Amino acid sequence: MNPYQQKKRWKYSLLTFAVVIASGSLFYTSYLVKNIAKSERTRAQVWALSMKQITTSDDNDFLDYVLAVRDSSVVPAIVIDAKGDFKFTRGLDSTKTYIKLDDKELKLKQQTYDPEYFKSELAYMKKQHEPIRLTILNEPWLVYYKDSDLLTQLKYFPYIQLSVIAIFLMVAYTAFSSSRKSEQNQVWVGLAKETAHQLGTPISSLMAWIELIKDKFNADDDPLMAEMENDVKRLEIVADRFSKIGSKPKLEEHPVYDVVKDFVDYFKVRVSNKISFELTGSTEWVAGLNIPLFDWVLENLLKNAVNAIEGTGSIKIEISGNRLKKQVFIDVTDTGKGIPRSKFDTVFQPGYTTRKRGWGLGLSLTKRMIQNYHSGQIFVRESELGKGTTFRIVLKSLNNDKQTKD
Repeated sequence: MNPYQQKKRWKYSLLTFAVVIASGSLFYTSYLVKNIAKSERTRAQVWALSMKQITTSDDNDFLDYVLAVRDSSVVPAIVIDAKGDFKFTRGLDSTKTYIKLDDKELKLKQQTYDPEYFKSELAYMKKQHEPIRLTILNEPWLVYYKDSDLLTQLKYFPYIQLSVIAIFLMVAYTAFSSSRKSEQNQVWVGLAKETAHQLGTPISSLMAWIELIKDKFNADDDPLMAEMENDVKRLEIVADRFSKIGSKPKLEEHPVYDVVKDFVDYFKVRVSNKISFELTGSTEWVAGLNIPLFDWVLENLLKNAVNAIEGTGSIKIEISGNRLKKQVFIDVTDTGKGIPRSKFDTVFQPGYTTRKRGWGLGLSLTKRMIQNYHSGQIFVRESELGKGTTFRIVLKSLNNDKQTKD
């Protein structure tokens, strides 16, 4: 299993674990809410029955007991008669009431509510629960009630809890990822600069040996020696690339077509002759480039294209642009095995590779060099399984012409 797949599996495992915890929390809270809701309905029924006893009993001692039972209930409730006229309330906002004189028949002090407040509370109670039906003084009465503040808070508590936990995890994950990326970048920079330093000595020796061979065998015009010199120069470029990692490279104006052509001419003679190369497009586009790093980008893209082609195939590089948006486009198209649409973004992740011996770093480094060093973009423009893939590089154009060209 490559590092990317392992990392992906860990993410899915942690996500599954988080979902299990969240589901358990919601299930248990739902269980508590149902039990408390049953308890509150029982208390509402006790309160309703106490109202009936108060209105029908003349026993003062018994009434004191009933009143104590009634007052122990904190469930907000409203009692209305069959006509919809207000009779009693319990647990509503006392700031929106005023007290009437004692009603001797009912042995209670009645409260009158602000009409709008009363209507809204009654409508809310009707939506929440079925009424408790009573017969008092030979009239049908309806007792409506709503959940207590405690039950209401308990209903929303798990969502608040999970939201706080999610925010905390996101902040912690972001901080951890930033710290880890910073540490990885330091390791990469140190390793790259050490590699460049280690390559310096053998490269210098190879250059000296080539000069000695040319002098000893009079091989100045030998094409093999010329190719050896090209390879040594390429090693110098590679060492220079590594030495530039971690520092801001200097960008210079270059014709994009010429830079791409120089590298393609070098690269195509070093791969199978079953793969053909085609370079098309305008030669007028100019962009800010660091040639050693940009050649590295092209090398990674072309190597991936070659690896994607099984047997005979072709690679086409097209240079185009848009003057109005001041952009240069470089499309690299191969006739390889293609990339699934679900992997268009994944291919740029560190560690992702389809090769048994691959490290999965080529396209990741390519994206970093384009975005961080050249302030551009790279993405999979299109791909079809079994037919091929097109990668597009977008760079800032330095052309001053205002005409539009696609």
